[in-house]
Amino acid sequence: MENISSPFPLDNSSLSSSFLSLCPTFTTLFFLPSAYTFLFLTALPGNILSLWVFLRCISTVSPTHVYLSHLSISNLILSLTTPFLAAYYAWGSDWTLSSALCQLVLHGITPVLHINIYISIMILTWVALSRFASLIQHTHASRPNRCVAFLPHIFFARLKSTSFANRVCIVVWSVAIGCVVPVTVIYSVKEAATVKKAGVGCTEVCYSPAVEIGGTLSAGLAVIVIALFFLFYLLVLMSYMMVLRHIGRSRKSTNVTTSQSLLGRVLRNIVVIQAVLSVCLLPYHIYKPIFISLANDQRQLRYLPGPNICKQCHPFSIFVELKNCLLLLAALRGSTDPLMYFLLDKTFRHQTLKLLRCNQNKTGSTKSSSVTGSNTTKAGPQEEGNLRLQRI
Repeated sequence: MENISSPFPLDNSSLSSSFLSLCPTFTTLFFLPSAYTFLFLTALPGNILSLWVFLRCISTVSPTHVYLSHLSISNLILSLTTPFLAAYYAWGSDWTLSSALCQLVLHGITPVLHINIYISIMILTWVALSRFASLIQHTHASRPNRCVAFLPHIFFARLKSTSFANRVCIVVWSVAIGCVVPVTVIYSVKEAATVKKAGVGCTEVCYSPAVEIGGTLSAGLAVIVIALFFLFYLLVLMSYMMVLRHIGRSRKSTNVTTSQSLLGRVLRNIVVIQAVLSVCLLPYHIYKPIFISLANDQRQLRYLPGPNICKQCHPFSIFVELKNCLLLLAALRGSTDPLMYFLLDKTFRHQTLKLLRCNQNKTGSTKSSSVTGSNTTKAGPQEEGNLRLQRI
């Protein structure tokens, strides 16, 4: 029997659309699990390597290194959630809502995923601000930048301090956890139990409208989190625009020859950060408010109960899949961030190439160590001198 929908309750026995089933397609059953598996296989070793370089190979630590090491930790944690997400999309429509795996994904994996996404947003913003402060203090323009006039000198000095960067990262972790956990707890604990409390007799599956769409309270809190994202996004965009203006003024300065490399490096860094935020994170945060608005309208519809209501496809099935694909794109940043470090930081790039070169030549160098030992000793000071030149 086909169910009839209406914008108003038909009678006391009419049901909301949360009792319908999400009908997963090839995208959910195969593409998303494969993509999350790929993300795990690339993000885990990439971020382990990055963290090793930041913590063990770089002796002189800058604020950028502090931020990027925390970003590597965040990405490493995020990569550990991806096997569970792959399993959820592949078999979530078969899991019951009360099963251990479903409860783990809802109460553990989902909060961790979102916490680390928003940690990355805030850390990338501070990286951009740190590089902008470095540019302002080390180059000279034809006239002072407005930021220097409005903001105290100590603010720019602290942006270049490693101790300040460590304190910022602690605050970032605290804010991300404090903002995301209430949303995900309400989303997964209270609102995911909607079907169970109603007791219609439908099988309570994990991959369901109640879990994927949520309720009005979690939607309202999600809007606040999305607004914070756009605040940080605009901060990076403003940094990018101010860098462009500062570079234009600096080119007219007589001292420009001493700062061209710094100008180009800071500009490239902020462009890379802006590209990462725009390509990976912006689509999800543009679509999510639209999704919330459409879901709110959908909640007003009521359906006549029937023998097959639990098997009817929810009209939001395709919108849910699109949301999950954009969330995958946001999580994919965890796999691309090591490449971003390679482009952003010259010291990281040098140490990574040196580490990879040593691993490739380890066997050969061991065999020839007795012959070339004296030559290697003599080359040490020259190599250190080259490293110092590369860091300037």
